[in-house]
Amino acid sequence: MSSNLPISSRYRTQPDAPVTEEERNQLSTQLNEAFTAGQLDQQGYDELLDRIFGATKLGDLAPVVERLGKPATHNEPAIVQQTPGGRPGELSEARTPSNRASLALVGGVAGGLILIVLIVLLAVLL
Repeated sequence: MSSNLPISSRYRTQPDAPVTEEERNQLSTQLNEAFTAGQLDQQGYDELLDRIFGATKLGDLAPVVERLGKPATHNEPAIVQQTPGGRPGELSEARTPSNRASLALVGGVAGGLILIVLIVLLAVLL
């Protein structure tokens, strides 16, 4: 059996290990996202879904993982996330600071700058 998965992939190194429910859920979520994004047709979706829930060993899932690709291991940064309802090219409302610490930091820096300007002005005038 030849596989395009990396040698370090658990689907190749542990092909006889049992499939966990967490593994099934993760792959079915990834499959649903790929289908929703139009990367799979109905027939391909059905075949992979049957394989995910019919698998008993990790090696049985290797073709599914090859077809879907490696799942993202990171979250999308908040600054990049799209706001719901926004269309490309449209501006959205500015987001408010999410916590008081960042607001206090900005206020402290602004207050410090104003204090420095006042001290310099007093020194020049006196």
